Amino acid sequence: MQRLPTTRQLQYLSALRKYNHFGKAAKSCFVSQSAFSTAIKELETQLDISLVDRTNRSVVFTPAGKVIESQARRALSILDELIDLAKSVSEPFSGIMRVGIIPTIAPYLLPKLLPALQEHYPKLRLYIREGQSQVIYDQLIMGELDLVLYARPFSMPHVNSLPLSTDQFHFAYKKESGRDLQIKNNGDIDFNVLDPESLLLLEDGHCLREHALVSCNLKDQNNVSQFSANTLQTLVQMVNSNLGVTILPDMAMDYLDLNKTSIKTKALANKYHRTIALAWREGSSRFEEFNSIGSTIREAIK
Repeated sequence: MQRLPTTRQLQYLSALRKYNHFGKAAKSCFVSQSAFSTAIKELETQLDISLVDRTNRSVVFTPAGKVIESQARRALSILDELIDLAKSVSEPFSGIMRVGIIPTIAPYLLPKLLPALQEHYPKLRLYIREGQSQVIYDQLIMGELDLVLYARPFSMPHVNSLPLSTDQFHFAYKKESGRDLQIKNNGDIDFNVLDPESLLLLEDGHCLREHALVSCNLKDQNNVSQFSANTLQTLVQMVNSNLGVTILPDMAMDYLDLNKTSIKTKALANKYHRTIALAWREGSSRFEEFNSIGSTIREAIK
């Protein structure tokens, strides 16, 4: 009978793909570099195929190595699901649950969310990891996270997604700048008539930037400022300095200390919004737990 690769070998291969460096990958697996290298070499011998091309400075996966590493991650994910299933059957809502949250949700929702989850699930240990949408999605698919709390629209193939709430947008501008005249009584606005480079947004990689661009239906990207920010707090300071206008999510309004600024806001029409959602890997055995947690999060948001 052919000897199968070990779980440790698959974990080492996945770590090597993540870090593209034998030393860093070995350190992440808490083993010596020589032991790590030997394990990868043994896997190549066992499979009778070259997985990586080694040079003095870098590691390059072969085409076959990329495919096998991808399947290795799937196998590890299935093993994680097996362990999670055993835990959920013996004692649901206990043990560790790893949750990824995007930066434009985490600081505004966590103060409400964590006490609610601790009250409902006292035996559940939550590990929170903040990251941009693409990062936490990749970690979810790789099995490094169990759940992600994100905002639609953002494409997440091969997941189950549970919508939780609608987060309306507000138009923020400097007082007496006259920019409020561009908003109609029904909360609608034509963003295409804004001054060139006057719309301030978060930098590339933040999904709130994409949400804003989709909602604004901008035909001319010249209206978007060449300057950007990494946080909503920085955006607020830029608007307060009359560098332009921006869009803020309702969830953040009570946390941004706008009363200490010269900024005014107006709620936009219902069509200007993002949808807060919870996602987990497709086919997860813990879907009942995740649905229940989603209901708790929905109440916390309210």
